Amino acid sequence: MTPARPPARPAPAPEPDPTTDQANKDAMSSPTTVSPASSASTASTLITNIAALVTNDPSLGSPLGLIQDAAVVIDGERIAWTGDQSKAPATDNRVDAGGRAVIPGFVDSHSHLVFAGDRTQEFNARMSGRPYSAGGIRTTVAATRAASDEELEANLTRYLAEALRQGTTTFETKSGYGLTVADEARALRIAAAQTAEVTYLGAHIVPPDHADDPAGYVALVTGEMLDACAPYARWIDVFCEKGAFDGDQARAILTAGKAKGLHPRVHANQLSYGPGVQLAVELDAASADHCTHLTDADVDALANSRTVATLLPGAEFSTRAEWPDARRLLDAGVTVALSTDCNPGSSFTSSVPFCVALAVRDMGMTPDEAVWSATAGGARALRRDDIGRLTPGAYADLTLLDAPSHVHLAYRPGVPLVSGVWRRGVRVV
Repeated sequence: MTPARPPARPAPAPEPDPTTDQANKDAMSSPTTVSPASSASTASTLITNIAALVTNDPSLGSPLGLIQDAAVVIDGERIAWTGDQSKAPATDNRVDAGGRAVIPGFVDSHSHLVFAGDRTQEFNARMSGRPYSAGGIRTTVAATRAASDEELEANLTRYLAEALRQGTTTFETKSGYGLTVADEARALRIAAAQTAEVTYLGAHIVPPDHADDPAGYVALVTGEMLDACAPYARWIDVFCEKGAFDGDQARAILTAGKAKGLHPRVHANQLSYGPGVQLAVELDAASADHCTHLTDADVDALANSRTVATLLPGAEFSTRAEWPDARRLLDAGVTVALSTDCNPGSSFTSSVPFCVALAVRDMGMTPDEAVWSATAGGARALRRDDIGRLTPGAYADLTLLDAPSHVHLAYRPGVPLVSGVWRRGVRVV
């Protein structure tokens, strides 16, 4: 197997969360409406009779750190021990995995979950080959602005429940469907009640009410809107693309965010070649997302940086667009993450397993690489070292598969293989 990440560069330390003390907050806060009401126990639990345990510990001989006939011990919120089940220590509780596989919980490092409405007609027209002249992102902006807080919160809770049932234990989500000071701040406030990984994306598009004054909108995004949104966010993002924001505008937006303590992410090189990837590397962005149209210089820049290339195959599936070349990136030594890009327009899926299957089928990844990228890779894209792995000290976020191997995630696409999920040491599925 070609490693999904060569061992030359160590994992970067997690960056501090500038929003109060959110480092102690659940990375995916499952409200009681999503998961069974329970609190993290201080008792220890042994999960044994695991056919194959994916730890993502490269010291065990491969990037996946695979242990056969394994066991794992959870102590409170953390992993306390992993190894051969015959050597497992005594614990307070015991769970029999029944000869199934266990993997780290998926880390979905790119999503757009605070929105209202859908774009069914747009998707149907696209798949039917018919022209469709409705507003795209602008359609969702209008619906989101018109929605109540309660409607947005209910939508977010529903999509989080979907994701959790499919093994996602950490998620990032963005604003970007409000595009006014009040609506962007509202979206981030709602998101921040559910996750510490909140991204300010006021620079999603230039809204219709600023169509004749894009410079004025950039000034708003870097001024009054940023001031209102920064208290709720850890990250700042920009859609650096023709028809959205050019390189100079994107640099101004991200630089302003950094000055407020937000860490950059970039929607980069999705629809065309452009400056997004180079800008991401220049500003030490945690990730450059999409990465479909890359020059050799772009690939080299990523390979020699700590910026992760986050690939979003759900978008290519839903738009019939060109697939990103994951094989090219991996062979060059680029760190790759896989994420859903869940949004109502171009990738309306909350399923990381589906994205794993797409990456293996259409993007040149092996099953091992895809699973690593959807777990440890996502953690790298969030600059976290306490998730995406099952090693002592990491959070006890893990997924039990109804299969003997993680390979089944790609081998049996569309089959609901997740049979159990633990978050912070508590079983929630």
